[in-house]
Amino acid sequence: MRAVLFALVLAVAGVAETAERVVLTLGTATPGGGFPVYGDAIVATVNEQDPDLALQPRNTKGSTENVPLLEKGELDIALVQGEVAHESLTGVGRAPANLKVITAMYSTPGMFVVRGDSPARTIADLKGKPVAFGARGSGLVVLARYVLDGIDLDQERDFQAVYLDRAGDGPAMVQDGRVAALWGGGVGWPGFTAVAKSGGRFIAPSADDIKRIQAKHAFLKTQTIPAGSYPGQDTAITSVGSWSFILARPTLPDDVAYRLARALHQGEKALAQRLPQAAETTAANTAAAVTRPDLLHPGVARYLREAGLLR
Repeated sequence: MRAVLFALVLAVAGVAETAERVVLTLGTATPGGGFPVYGDAIVATVNEQDPDLALQPRNTKGSTENVPLLEKGELDIALVQGEVAHESLTGVGRAPANLKVITAMYSTPGMFVVRGDSPARTIADLKGKPVAFGARGSGLVVLARYVLDGIDLDQERDFQAVYLDRAGDGPAMVQDGRVAALWGGGVGWPGFTAVAKSGGRFIAPSADDIKRIQAKHAFLKTQTIPAGSYPGQDTAITSVGSWSFILARPTLPDDVAYRLARALHQGEKALAQRLPQAAETTAANTAAAVTRPDLLHPGVARYLREAGLLR
């Protein structure tokens, strides 16, 4: 009888063990921006591919808050915009962060959007005007700082800089004239879509501007937003930007990172269907986007090697 009971206890324990899920917190940003939308698509895709990986999104102030939260272990993984990732991982103005890449998200060329009836045609035309640069904790604000610095402009000195409590507040401010322009980046960014639907136009750095920016900040790459990415956008727009990443806390176990990489790779088509912008979130792009292989989480690197995407 005791043997039977012991066997039952082992069986129940085995069921509990296999049913136990790994719960992970994913840091995103303020509501109304691109990060929460992207985060929801990531959560749905990973949970679908690996039901025992339970991702839970958490709104934060954005990239500049996500990095210290990861370092303190208060987030497991988080979305981090390219320029913030660059500064954190390479140690610009701080010690290099001991954070590792889970996946490349998407490229983020930066630009402004204005109302269709705005007289502004160039970045210089916006000087002295109120401009919404995004939520204060957003990495897009950091991207703007680098882009403008490359053409000898400063957010605070040369513009009436407006910083938002919520990224989603920006489009209405452009539409009702409280600001002359809204800064943002990438394909499928909700703020750009909202203004473009009402006839908005885009202003990006000129070809000469791009040369000047890259001469000063070589890590910014030439990137293109294809025609038709936004309502009424008939031609491609070229600007500068970098890759955003999902980064992990220093103590994220290797096997968990491996499973995340596998779920994202297996779910690439489903992810792109959920969010067109996420079509760039691929294992191949991850292997290509990191500037040094050691920036990859060891569990991710192991998966990419097994998949034949990393030497």
